[in-house]
Amino acid sequence: MDKIRMKVNGEWAEFDLTIDFQSSDSLAYVLKEKMGLTGLKVACDEGACGACTIIKDGRAVLSCMLLAVEADGCEIQTIEGLATDDPVVKAFADQCEPGYGTAMQCGYCTPGFVMASKALLNEIPNPTDEQITEKLSGNLCRCGTYPAVRRAVLKAAALKTNQ
Repeated sequence: MDKIRMKVNGEWAEFDLTIDFQSSDSLAYVLKEKMGLTGLKVACDEGACGACTIIKDGRAVLSCMLLAVEADGCEIQTIEGLATDDPVVKAFADQCEPGYGTAMQCGYCTPGFVMASKALLNEIPNPTDEQITEKLSGNLCRCGTYPAVRRAVLKAAALKTNQ
């Protein structure tokens, strides 16, 4: 396999393994460093924090734990691939009132939470609190925004229902 192709945010991208990157490079590295998709955050680089969450073929995955070559032929969506009027994006932005306790306190974990929430709502349109906790349990926030994130997910579910 000398080339890989993946559909990233609706556009096909092709990479030459002998020129563009090494077969041992993570998908997170390729998306950030080779494609310039800087909305993706890499904090731990060992699958422990969820900051690098993307949607691969409809499911939330940690891009730091996936080799780029494993994404060959796959459809990838990053935070940059979401429209500004997407219900999840809108709900997170609406939970950004000034002060402590917003869904985007420092913002570092936000892209991962947004992508995990998007995948959750694609799978379970009206999740319970328990389902939200379970599906977002792999995403960490040092600022403690969990209550606001939960509110954002519930609001996004309501917005999607009303569309």
